[in-house]
Amino acid sequence: MKIIKRLLVAITTFFIIVSAFYFFWLSPRYVVPILMYHRFGYGENNLFVTPENFKRQMVYIKGNGYDVISLDELVDGIRNNRRFKHKTVVITIDDGYRDNYSYAYPILKKYNFPATIFIATNFIGNNKDFMSLDKIKAMSKNGISFGGHTKSHAYLPSVGEKTVLWSEIKGCKEFIEEKIGVDADYFCYPTGGFNEEVKATVRKAEYKGACATNRGFVELNKDVYELKRVKITNSDTNKPFSFWAKLSGYYNVFRSKKRGY
Repeated sequence: MKIIKRLLVAITTFFIIVSAFYFFWLSPRYVVPILMYHRFGYGENNLFVTPENFKRQMVYIKGNGYDVISLDELVDGIRNNRRFKHKTVVITIDDGYRDNYSYAYPILKKYNFPATIFIATNFIGNNKDFMSLDKIKAMSKNGISFGGHTKSHAYLPSVGEKTVLWSEIKGCKEFIEEKIGVDADYFCYPTGGFNEEVKATVRKAEYKGACATNRGFVELNKDVYELKRVKITNSDTNKPFSFWAKLSGYYNVFRSKKRGY
């Protein structure tokens, strides 16, 4: 009988500790996960997610009641101290490859999911692996927004000349707004690299915010010019716990911090 009582006390104590950890430490650190994709297809490197697995991931998000919001809604909420409900998610895609239109866009359109694609503008219409202006314009009319990713996919902390830095950051914004006819409100640092000068230039170029990878020391995405994201891979589909963890809103809490450059 004493053993049973001790066991019950131990179990009760355990649940009290776990509950206290969740409600007082973990829950306040919830951050809306910003998913990061690059390519869709059957390539061998880890940038590719197959169309079938991307569809499975979107079906999981839809079927489990996640609220997919735009990057703009997220940034506006952060600026206004909005508390987002758990199971909220943002979808982003980097670079602007042609497979974004062929494989990802039909699935996003089917489920009415907004997404932001960051494009390196020198490649648009000039490289067969990247989307054409016509395809981008078509997507922009159906829930897909476009942001800057520099002109040449330059690693910005290594750009020494201020005029070049300005051209890479402001130039891609001007291209999107002039050639596509939509606002380019958000920027994404190629390979996630940034420093204070780069961030200041992005602000000066009148972007509302900017995405990194998992770089930066500001916690909980409080700085809208260094928003951490979560990379989604093809293998996440085959590891349901992995995809769930990346959608949890706590994935970056337990990752080691990395400097921006």
